[in-house]
Amino acid sequence: MTGLSQHTFSVWAPNAHQGVELALRDERIPLRRNGDWWHVQADAAPGDRYAYLLDGGAERPDPRSLAQPDGPHSRSALVDLSAHDWADGEWAGRSLAGSVVYELHVGTFTEGGTFDAAIEKLDHLVRLGISLVEVMPVASFPGSRGWGYDGVSPYAVHETYGGAAACQRFVDACHTRGLGVLLDVVYNHLGPSGNYLSDFGPYFTDHYVTPWGSAVNLDRPGSDEVRTYLIDNALMWLRDFHFDGLRLDAVHELHDGRAVHFLEELAGSVDELSGELGRPLSLVAESDRNDPRTVVPRDGSGAGLGLSGQWSDDVHHALHVTLTGETQGYYADFADPGALAKVLRTPFFHDGTWSSFRGRHHGRPVDRERTPASSFVASLQTHDQVGNRAAGERLSQLVSPARAAAGAALLLTAPYTPMLFMGEEWGASTPWQYFTDHQEGDLAQAVSEGRRREFAEHGWSADVPDPQALSTFTDSSLDWSEVDDPEHRRLLDWYAALLRLRRETPVFTEPGTTLVQRDGGMLVASRSDYAVVVNLGTEPGDVPGEVLLAFGEVTGGGTSLVTVGADSVVIVKLQQ
Repeated sequence: MTGLSQHTFSVWAPNAHQGVELALRDERIPLRRNGDWWHVQADAAPGDRYAYLLDGGAERPDPRSLAQPDGPHSRSALVDLSAHDWADGEWAGRSLAGSVVYELHVGTFTEGGTFDAAIEKLDHLVRLGISLVEVMPVASFPGSRGWGYDGVSPYAVHETYGGAAACQRFVDACHTRGLGVLLDVVYNHLGPSGNYLSDFGPYFTDHYVTPWGSAVNLDRPGSDEVRTYLIDNALMWLRDFHFDGLRLDAVHELHDGRAVHFLEELAGSVDELSGELGRPLSLVAESDRNDPRTVVPRDGSGAGLGLSGQWSDDVHHALHVTLTGETQGYYADFADPGALAKVLRTPFFHDGTWSSFRGRHHGRPVDRERTPASSFVASLQTHDQVGNRAAGERLSQLVSPARAAAGAALLLTAPYTPMLFMGEEWGASTPWQYFTDHQEGDLAQAVSEGRRREFAEHGWSADVPDPQALSTFTDSSLDWSEVDDPEHRRLLDWYAALLRLRRETPVFTEPGTTLVQRDGGMLVASRSDYAVVVNLGTEPGDVPGEVLLAFGEVTGGGTSLVTVGADSVVIVKLQQ
């Protein structure tokens, strides 16, 4: 065969006792043991399929597989990550501070549902004013469609999206347009189907329980190699795919009793790579703890984990309740009249306060001297907050265009790092629902029935879309023709104007306190000599100032009072 060269196959397999074999083409090649690792050199070429057999058992994909062309249950394929001819040699990187993040799901961002199709829409993001694209998880999972949080081959890019080469092309295309790219990774669990890691070694432990079952083994016997497995994965995305950072899913489910927490070790390794590459690299955590120590710098004492940023769901919750009036479930605490004012001053509403949803006190105060506001990622919509509704309604399907515009104004003039969810900028009419493509009949049925049961228990009377139905997936794809519709274009122009104002007006990104006053239906959020005025009532209201941007019925300004009509929003420069 032509194109063959020597390739080293290595696998950590402490659970193998009698031996490990490499299945390569139609050969069976024994590996040599070195401690708990097994190695062999064999002639192979990119694209060759291979698998491992432990103690004469069934074929298993490589835990570090870079491609699963036929899905995670089948053989792995060799990939040459150095084959891509990068065009981003002048790319200096993009830090979280000062950025605006745009979260997208490759499969539903475009009708094509691939990285290459997504490249065609990048200029839209540039015109909008985005600086960092956040890609939802792309690790391989069974079936063709899903959110990505059930990935089971952490090193392999999902084939439906175009595989590793397409992923590299996408990042390269972003960089040549001045866009940084974050990748959402899931280190707290693997999906329910196609997870063969436990055949090889102690990747999981029953010592802790997570919502998905056994926890990833970060502190029990054998955990040194598990931590290395995850850290090597993170470094691969940043080094070989040129990502500018990672969003870490649900880090509160990374259970680790060691003196040096896994996240601290990961942050140290990423900082070291950043120095080698000469460009900034970011780690952004999703955490339910409301613990600012996640983003407090590392100093060797363990006082801070040293991540670049973390999501602040409290900001979302307060904005959502203010705009929609919904107060069920975890929104209940945010019906507090002072909730919005607090989260525009500090990112955690729960900072040691009582949480009725949890039935306990929750969180810790943020020391703004040690932790800049840009370390906290705030949003009006996210994949979770939209997709975990029964029917996947976006904010634009729950409130008027003016209220959606008001939410955008409050978010994009706040000092945090703002994040938009794909389609939010034009008030997309398409829902974003929970969709799956589980291949096992019993698992598929359990997911469909469980989804309906879960929402029935919470009093949702509407039909819940079946996650397994193809229509649930296709209905969730963005309709890009809406961008040219006058009503959608109006909101899109508003978002673009807000982002331009944010870039050109330093006060909106500099440290400072947002003061919020409410008088009936009038809400005024002021920073320095600028203010966002939102009329949530039914009667007009007045405010002094020079009109900078307006959405809805707004008249006057300059030397006179600005009259803000019902269900309208204006940004003014206040008169001195």
